[in-house]
Amino acid sequence: MTDCTTDLAQITRQEATLRLPTFDADTAWQLGNLLRELALARNHNIVIDLRRFGQPAQPLFYSALPGTTPDNARWVQRKSNVVARFHRSSYAVGLSLLQSGMTLAERYDLPAAEYAAHGGAFPIHVPSAGIVGCVTVSGLPQRDDHNLVVEALCLHLGQDHASLRLA
Repeated sequence: MTDCTTDLAQITRQEATLRLPTFDADTAWQLGNLLRELALARNHNIVIDLRRFGQPAQPLFYSALPGTTPDNARWVQRKSNVVARFHRSSYAVGLSLLQSGMTLAERYDLPAAEYAAHGGAFPIHVPSAGIVGCVTVSGLPQRDDHNLVVEALCLHLGQDHASLRLA
């Protein structure tokens, strides 16, 4: 079992470090394709989604790799809703809830059918604009979903993944 406090501190560091200078359709395409290439090379059956927040949210990249199901698409939506609501990674929200011994429904009165505080959705933060969207994957165990997104962001931004990944 992992130490929630240590992981939460590292996720806070990830969120502070992994910020994009801009986020547009081209950035989403590059980052989405990078995630797709990583997944294909490792035989991961995942769904990848990058979206810009707004009313409604704007999908900018989506890929469902072989072996995924419509359920993975629902997980992506539910995890993305957590990032849109809390402006934190879905894994950080889940770990915080785990520490408190509460669920999203108990703490925030949010329905499980619409929100999933499980790893795999990470906020897209542009320093000049704040949280503008998120990148989400679904299909691996939640910690692996989270680590894959962090790895892709590190590669895209030229950051050292070894120093930022969860142990």
